[in-house]
Amino acid sequence: MLKFLQPASPIERLPKDKIDPVYKKYRLQVFIGIFIGYAAYYLLRKNFSIAMPYLTEQGFSKTELGFALSAVSLSYGISKFVMRTVSDRSNARVFLPLGLILSAFVSLLMGCFPLFTSSVAIMFVMLFILGWFQGMGWPPSGRVLVHWFSVSERGSKTAIWNVAHNVGGGLMAPIAVTGATLFSTIVASNAGFEGVFIFPALIAIVVAIISYFLIRDTPQSVGLPPIEEYRNDYPTKTRETFEKELTTKEILFKYVLNNKWVWAIAFANIFVYFVRYGVLDWAPMYLSEEKGFDMDKSSIAYFLYEWAGIPGTLLCGWISDKVFKGRRGPAGFVFILGVLVAVLVYWFNPAGKPIIDMACLIAIGFLIYGPVMLIGLQALDFVPKKAAGTAAGLTGLFGYLGGTVTANALMGVLVDAAGWNAGFILLTISCVLAAVVFAFTWNVRGQEIVKN
Repeated sequence: MLKFLQPASPIERLPKDKIDPVYKKYRLQVFIGIFIGYAAYYLLRKNFSIAMPYLTEQGFSKTELGFALSAVSLSYGISKFVMRTVSDRSNARVFLPLGLILSAFVSLLMGCFPLFTSSVAIMFVMLFILGWFQGMGWPPSGRVLVHWFSVSERGSKTAIWNVAHNVGGGLMAPIAVTGATLFSTIVASNAGFEGVFIFPALIAIVVAIISYFLIRDTPQSVGLPPIEEYRNDYPTKTRETFEKELTTKEILFKYVLNNKWVWAIAFANIFVYFVRYGVLDWAPMYLSEEKGFDMDKSSIAYFLYEWAGIPGTLLCGWISDKVFKGRRGPAGFVFILGVLVAVLVYWFNPAGKPIIDMACLIAIGFLIYGPVMLIGLQALDFVPKKAAGTAAGLTGLFGYLGGTVTANALMGVLVDAAGWNAGFILLTISCVLAAVVFAFTWNVRGQEIVKN
């Protein structure tokens, strides 16, 4: 491990009368740091899509650009696992801003130097590297969450943090388009498409610097006790805090790869992501072909699906904390059953009733992002704090490569071969299987299972 990445060392504990005010200050500060930092990652993840119309004017085909864009998904899915293993043994204060700055550097290269957008092969390589650095955003955020927030409050806090990707994803397009507009007036070149890469990257660098000054690795690194001691909220009956730094071998083979609960939710993530993207990515085409929607209505439906996930995620996290006392399985089970009902209504609703279709997409968006968040949260809960990133990385690897890729590829093949009914049958089966796995984890809470 490079020295500058090593976890921050504990320092002498502060006097008792200073612990409470300092703890409250830092908990808010580090949360803001990981929220804005992770949101900024999304300013750079999909801006190539905004540049694609400009690049087609240079002679690139949609097939070529689609191939280049696939590099981000491919490398990001792998990086979600590999980089989380590194993150578990790194200082979150350094790791999160570093990944953001590296992502911004790739984006700046693509905007500032025509060479990096001159061929499909070069764009594929650049976007693959970008996707890899993008995988450095979630792990340090998870490390901060498990060190600064105890298990009984972690659902609500993780849910709030999780909407950072909705915030960043929502801001990306207007920021990128603003960049294109600015550069089209300042620089006489290709309608200013370079600004799509440059402007968001500059903002991301500023956010990375701010995040560095806000984030702290662990409470002990600033003279505070472990969060479990501070809140008297221990994850196990033996009142253990799991503060020992672990080796990569221990993380992988003692706590993650031999953990049946981590494997269970990793498989659940395949089905949850399949439903998430199987509905979202195919909504415009399905609504156009089967329900008679024009492009404007389809775009509105797409937008409502995404933003409905914000209140749904917050509610799901709150329920898992307050109603089910830190057990995520029951909340995931209830929300997935709701998704199943909404998918069935969406499927069987006849053409000519667009309000019902809109309501179904809002309901699916509202309900599906809760289980998405809960699986990442369960990964944090099911292992010691020092292995949290790796566990979440494994579930992310399964979800992104197994669920997202399948939702794009298999759904397309299936619908072409057997029609939309076949696609909806697969979505229905995925809902049922996800619900079964959540039910399997019904009574599992926090790190009570770490030593089982």
